[in-house]
Amino acid sequence: MKNSSCFVLSIFLIVIISLVTLMGSGCLDSQDQTELPEAGNLSSDSGNSSEQPVAVVLAEELEVPWSLDFLPDGSIIFTERPGNVRLIDAGQGLSEEPLLSIDEVSATGEGGLLGIAVHPDYENNSFIYLYYTYSEEGALSNKVVRYTHRSNELTEDQLIIDGIPASGIHNGGRIKFGPDGMLYITTGDAGQSSLAQDPDSLAGKILRLNDNGDVPEDNPFGNSPVYTLGHRNPQGLAWDEQGRLWATEHGSSAHDELNLIGAGNNYGWPQIIGDETAEDMVSPVIHSGEDTWAPSGAAYLNGSVFFAGLRGESLYEASIDQDAEAVSVGLQSHFTGEFGRLRDVVAGPEGNLYLLTSNRDGRGDPVSTDDRIIRINVSKL
Repeated sequence: MKNSSCFVLSIFLIVIISLVTLMGSGCLDSQDQTELPEAGNLSSDSGNSSEQPVAVVLAEELEVPWSLDFLPDGSIIFTERPGNVRLIDAGQGLSEEPLLSIDEVSATGEGGLLGIAVHPDYENNSFIYLYYTYSEEGALSNKVVRYTHRSNELTEDQLIIDGIPASGIHNGGRIKFGPDGMLYITTGDAGQSSLAQDPDSLAGKILRLNDNGDVPEDNPFGNSPVYTLGHRNPQGLAWDEQGRLWATEHGSSAHDELNLIGAGNNYGWPQIIGDETAEDMVSPVIHSGEDTWAPSGAAYLNGSVFFAGLRGESLYEASIDQDAEAVSVGLQSHFTGEFGRLRDVVAGPEGNLYLLTSNRDGRGDPVSTDDRIIRINVSKL
């Protein structure tokens, strides 16, 4: 009996040691491999970058956050897909009440309250721009609306553009101001691939507008907001140090894309994918081949385009060759599986990256603290 008891005890110890080892390696829960501090505020751990942890949660238990931008004081303003605009104050953290809740938002499928952009001259005009899906007479559409941020509220809404085709899939939704001061808007094909090649449709395009919604005189198709066409579902925009615009795009079956954007270009959907070529159509600089990134938001920092992966559950990094018209092929991935689905990545004013998770969008496997906004110490990547 004594030998038998020793044998059982030995087996028990081996099992315990094995479990501890698995937990330490992250094999039991891939989303918890990076040990994250409790949610704090923007000012915490913001000193010497070498002393910061690699990742810090700034907000958690959010409702499918989709996009964020920064106010001049360093505060974060962001959207939640059901229709809320919320603020992380630079000193006090996440505000309990939304700045704005938009009843008109139709959060159907992939639609809802999506992109947000702070006007470059916000300090003088207090303008905030939102992209969202709405329903009119039973039909879905997308539009961009400008608000004025005063007294901790968003008011004085002004329509910038509407009638962008929408559906339960492929709504695009990213809006950003470029170095030229123009507002760039990505739109999806709304599940109708032929619209991407129709120059008279706003679907499957990158649009370019003045900040008041007027069409710039130097747009490539005359009095049209269309800047480029032939897109399936672009969701990321980023400008590099040379002022070149990069865009991420969801492929139909893998073959996700990173494109170098030029005025008037046709990026081929649905005629070409991956390495395929066609006259007067532009192929991607790089694509995922038979893998799936499901790329969303993009940011440029330190010579690389970073983009968020949804199904790929990674932060991807593509380094840019500054002496050529191409991106180097050395693609890296960070945090694969650690935070789940990543919807957006934004370069902060202090040189860090900020990630939005999208695990409660109906396609993820959320943990108890999802969804989250996470600050990444780039120096430790």
